[in-house]
Amino acid sequence: MVASHHEASHRIFQDRPELLAPVFRILGVPLPAKAAVEVLTADVTEIRPLERRVDSVLRIEPEDGVGGFLLAIEAQGRRDPDKAVSWAYYLSYLKANYACPALLLVICQDDGTARWAAGPFPLGAQGWNALTLHPLVLGPGNVPVITDVEDAARDLPLATFSAMTHGRGRSAPAILKALAEALGSADPESVAYYSELLEIGLGNTPARETWRDLMPRTYFPGRGTLIEETYLEGEAQGRVEERAQLVLRVLDNRGVAVTQEVRERIAACGDLDTLGRWIDLAFAVSDAEGLFEGPEG
Repeated sequence: MVASHHEASHRIFQDRPELLAPVFRILGVPLPAKAAVEVLTADVTEIRPLERRVDSVLRIEPEDGVGGFLLAIEAQGRRDPDKAVSWAYYLSYLKANYACPALLLVICQDDGTARWAAGPFPLGAQGWNALTLHPLVLGPGNVPVITDVEDAARDLPLATFSAMTHGRGRSAPAILKALAEALGSADPESVAYYSELLEIGLGNTPARETWRDLMPRTYFPGRGTLIEETYLEGEAQGRVEERAQLVLRVLDNRGVAVTQEVRERIAACGDLDTLGRWIDLAFAVSDAEGLFEGPEG
């Protein structure tokens, strides 16, 4: 799973490539219909002492094989005067290495950075621009504010991306509320993915705390919604795993030999009461198999 706010901003394109269609409409760039999307290595290093790495690189390949291109995606949190040179290098490297046209998409969460990232960035001696860089930019100024529950449910990737992009703005609470309600009719896998991705993607902002407070309210205790079931299942599974690990830890600390078969049996147990009894027994048994002896074993 993603590990930082920065990574969440671009990783969603790898995990949910269907987001590319609405994003390219926003940018006014034609996207081939029924295009296949392939995640490529983000390493663009040629000489090891200087490591270079793009945040994400996708290959967009049309069904007929004509008009394909590479998309380098960079999440940018602030202005950086050195970035233009790095970005130009990324595009040149990708074009040369894959013999394929390349575009750069920069993702920003504030208007100031987005305006700066749009360039253009002239590269060359004063009075003569040998190369000019024109990135595509997504930011609060062009990413739609999605506050309608039906709109959010129809396009969860775009709604989530909208929430991350506008996470520092006034519209964040309304977007998050709509998305939380939309997740109520989503499948458990989507609920888990978007919930965690958004919590990470919002970074250290008040919106992140709003999201963490908002999600439990969408469980509607006793209503049997998918979010409620997913949440409760996750809570129960976490307690089961903790107790199973505690049984093994007690045995290991006491120097009691534990076979692979016993470890697998303990790990496979999903009953909290049984695991609780095994924890108590783990402090007294002389061999691991003693956990399972008796009528309650």
